[in-house]
Amino acid sequence: MTEEALFDILIPPGVPRTIITEVLKKFDVQIVERKERIMFANMEGDERELLAFRGKREIMEQVETYMRQRLDDFVKGD
Repeated sequence: MTEEALFDILIPPGVPRTIITEVLKKFDVQIVERKERIMFANMEGDERELLAFRGKREIMEQVETYMRQRLDDFVKGD
């Protein structure tokens, strides 16, 4: 039996905990830590531990859309 591939979506630094909690409750995903190289500002090339959501591809596509919408709402103050 072949195991289905899992995909990650990095959670940008600064995403409110409320949005992370909403995603975890609403979707069948896990939260994981990933080392990623940072390529902006004065951190170019530094490796940082970042959080990511992990799950099946079709779920991760929904998570990405949902998280972007919730971040837009948060920024607009909705």
